[in-house]
Amino acid sequence: MLCGALVAVILGLVVASSAVGPVEVGVVDAARIVLGHLVPGMPWMTDGSLTQLQDQAVWNFRLPRTLLAGVAGAGLALAGAIMQVIVRNPLAEPYILGVSSGASVGAVLVIVAGSTAVAGLSLSAAAFVGALGASVLVALFARQRGQLSPTRMILSGVALGTLFSAITSYLTVTTDAQNVVSVLFFLLGSVSAATMQSLIGPAIALVVACVVVGTQVRPMNALLTGDESATALGVNVARLRGLLLLVASLLTGAIVSVSGGIGFVGLVIPHVARILVGADHRRMLPVALLGGAAFLMLADLLARTVAAPTEIPLGILTAFVGAPFFLWLMRRGSAARAGFDR
Repeated sequence: MLCGALVAVILGLVVASSAVGPVEVGVVDAARIVLGHLVPGMPWMTDGSLTQLQDQAVWNFRLPRTLLAGVAGAGLALAGAIMQVIVRNPLAEPYILGVSSGASVGAVLVIVAGSTAVAGLSLSAAAFVGALGASVLVALFARQRGQLSPTRMILSGVALGTLFSAITSYLTVTTDAQNVVSVLFFLLGSVSAATMQSLIGPAIALVVACVVVGTQVRPMNALLTGDESATALGVNVARLRGLLLLVASLLTGAIVSVSGGIGFVGLVIPHVARILVGADHRRMLPVALLGGAAFLMLADLLARTVAAPTEIPLGILTAFVGAPFFLWLMRRGSAARAGFDR
């Protein structure tokens, strides 16, 4: 029932977001345009009452951005849930573990210095490589007696994330003035430049991540009980952690490369899903995926309407929600971890 309700909310947000913008389009007309492209030839959808400008505004601009917001939200929520399992801590997420910051370094290098500075890689590819490089460094610094230490992963991620943020800040203040706005907008996160083509990479990454994680649900449940208990149940803990870290890194890199640095989605949504349906990943992960999609789609809708005609970067809105939530989790202390074992 909860998943069904979330799907209904997502569909409603798709239609509502498609109707919001400078070109006036009603909610019903927006739905007609979307359905008209998906199911061509229906007479009541092509009665001539809609202009070509309205059609292009909905199909070419508004729909891609709300779909990208949904894919990004679902992917970041899944990546956050994965990383919380890896370190057995509800405070973990790609932004906090430095993966998003690593992706930002690669993307900002392309913006300020061109693709030649990163061996000819595109912005998306550079962000992807940056996320993967950050994950490798976190894994290297987090190794203790040949195993990945959850505590060391968090500490390494925070330290490396701070270092990567310093690098992006240096690149920003030393670049030409015309690049500063592009850099800041990317770092704060936005889906305003979304196209149907830009959806392909993140969508493929999300599907692959869902398939891989879907085969590891039972080992992930076992890992929540502790390394020793998971090992006694036949789980190769080191191999599982390495696989999950790789999946989360690739997923984060694919999303950050097209949406910029959007923080706290991977922190808030998995924890809310865990509160609603418990820690069993067979139930929690679907709720987190759908909840993450709905959350970021709603944030994108608010970003366009709260201060219209000025658009607020998504990272600002998610930080308004995520930062207090993060402090609340820290304040709870052991109670936060207790929610991890439900």
